[in-house]
Amino acid sequence: MTLGAGMLEDALVALATAGGTAVVQAAGTQAWEGLRARVARLLGRGDGERELVELERLDRTAGALQATESSQAERVRLRQEASWQTRFESLLEDLAGVERERVAGELRALVQEQAASGGVTAGDHGVAVGGSVDVRADHGSVAALRVGDVTLGNPSQPGPPQG
Repeated sequence: MTLGAGMLEDALVALATAGGTAVVQAAGTQAWEGLRARVARLLGRGDGERELVELERLDRTAGALQATESSQAERVRLRQEASWQTRFESLLEDLAGVERERVAGELRALVQEQAASGGVTAGDHGVAVGGSVDVRADHGSVAALRVGDVTLGNPSQPGPPQG
């Protein structure tokens, strides 16, 4: 017997929510292809045709997120997250006991890997960094770092301290 809608444990609902968020955050990033394949396998449950259907659904999600005007982006993102949360909840609701725990473990690992990447990605010829970067030039060498979309405040003026 499986639990009906609304009967899923809070921890599993939270996991399904995190899964929906992971799908949306990965769309359009370098992590997308790997996550996309794993989600399709998870939801396909060994059925190749179901897996293809899930891959198509994932591609529609990525397309919707990329094609959205900035004024609508938040609404589309929330709708896509809710849609994937529902898919994961349905999957977990349809399973019981050991099988549910196994699938929940797979989903948990997927979410943790996406979270560990910090959603940090880089485009072609880029390096993704989720923390601090220290660029140095020693012994007459040159160091450079190209950073896009950065806003800095007004730097202090050089010279002796005023006071």
